[in-house]
Amino acid sequence: MFDKQQRKLKRSGRLISVLSKYGFKDIIARMGKKPEEHSVPSDEIISKGTVYERIRLVLEELGPTFVKLGQTFSNREDLLPPELIQELQKLQDKVEEVDMNAKEILENEFNISIHDHFIEINPKPLATASIAQVYKGTLLNGEEVILKIKKPDVQSVIEDDLLLIKDLVKLVSTYSEMGSKLNLKQAIATFEKSLLEEVSLVNERNNISQFALNFKNSKETYVPKVYDEFCNNNVLCMEFIEGIKITDKQELIKHNINPVVISETGLRLFVSQILEYGFFHADPHAGNILVKKDGKVVFIDFGAVGKIQPNDKEILESLIVAFVAKNSHKIVRYLKKMAVSYEIPDEGRFENDVDEVLNFVHSTSLKNIDPNTIMNKMKDVLKENRLYMPDYFYLLFKGIGLIEGVGRTINPDLDIVKSLHPYTKKILARKVSPKKLLKNGMEKMMTFTDNIDEIPKEMRSVLQKLDDNKFTISSEIKNIEKTNQLIKSSVINLILTMVLGANIIATAIVFSSGAGPRMGDMSLVAVVGFIFSMILVIIILLRIMRK
Repeated sequence: MFDKQQRKLKRSGRLISVLSKYGFKDIIARMGKKPEEHSVPSDEIISKGTVYERIRLVLEELGPTFVKLGQTFSNREDLLPPELIQELQKLQDKVEEVDMNAKEILENEFNISIHDHFIEINPKPLATASIAQVYKGTLLNGEEVILKIKKPDVQSVIEDDLLLIKDLVKLVSTYSEMGSKLNLKQAIATFEKSLLEEVSLVNERNNISQFALNFKNSKETYVPKVYDEFCNNNVLCMEFIEGIKITDKQELIKHNINPVVISETGLRLFVSQILEYGFFHADPHAGNILVKKDGKVVFIDFGAVGKIQPNDKEILESLIVAFVAKNSHKIVRYLKKMAVSYEIPDEGRFENDVDEVLNFVHSTSLKNIDPNTIMNKMKDVLKENRLYMPDYFYLLFKGIGLIEGVGRTINPDLDIVKSLHPYTKKILARKVSPKKLLKNGMEKMMTFTDNIDEIPKEMRSVLQKLDDNKFTISSEIKNIEKTNQLIKSSVINLILTMVLGANIIATAIVFSSGAGPRMGDMSLVAVVGFIFSMILVIIILLRIMRK
């Protein structure tokens, strides 16, 4: 505990020094510190440039955690002013190679002798990132592997930086008018969760396993093998992929691989990750996608992934169908369902704004459409209408922009809208399938049953008196015969609805058990039950509409 406090004090001193250097002495004062305690010589103070430029420079100087913070917020137009967004988009990782003894680390981590398991491990790293360094090795059986080894003390540095970032957010939220209006606390909580997942190599190994499970039957992609015996929270060992960088058009052609096919395959795989599995690569830039010599596309570096819950995935599917169908009213409806929160000043204006985006998309040649332009327009609409979307939504925007940019590098005619059409057909077919309708019917029946149970005792008493012919009305009612008829009709509708619910449940049970005679792949009894349910639905709707 004492060591942790010491580390935080040291990082706090560094933070104050950097803030002082770039002229943010007012923030230091708000922190309850005296600027002169960590002051820098006056000739070193940088006061030139806009406040947004100096914020970027502060983040760069504070190191990887703060750079990642800036990069994460560089696509949050809903939270930050455009001038700051432009500066944050300039942030680049400035990563220096760290002197690490890969062999010694492996021996300590797994209590092994390297010579018993590896022919060699190259002491020079293949790549250096902010969290880990990557080394190439060869196992005793001749298989080549990649060893991703976490940098020493990186975990503690990130944890200390996160504490400082939370302190800064409190200051900004308390003393800044803009900060007090923004939900920065939630945004930082999401950033913390994402960063801690990324720094965990166990989490990355699990992500690879999930991706392999999702695409185990795919002939278009390949997932590198993971060697679990050399994996823990600090080390990840996986198969070395001898692949071609996806944007290297000349090399692809040299190996008789069609760049156009690869661009379409890469885009299709990414869309499939989103719409079929709700589990997608969050950083699909050119350096993270390789192509094997047999034409299979390989995604690497699964430290950061996006996850969509099943309910949200259904809403997203409906949103895409509405987008392709140019239905702005439904798009507005699904965006509101998807939003974490919203305060729409004018519903009519919101729908008109969405209409403008749709008109832009469908009036522009598909070949000339830039998805980033569309997404930026959509972000502006969300911001102006005060919709705050879940975090995966922004990861989707970022991922689609990256993968589309990669695809157009080797295929300028790549059409992202066209690639969505097969999925919209699948979505529509799934939504009207008997299995889906039965599932929805069961859910609605369960909701109906719950609502029946929650009817107040007073209403139950009224129903009981109706049943016992003890229901009396003390005041005069005009058209009493029509009133009685309406009550009878309502009771009949209620009975029909309960019969419908019971039939749906029974049909679902038969459907899942597969009992009885068959009609192709379907149970004949289930088909008859489904038809009966549809007839009852039509009868109930006709009765309601007639009255």
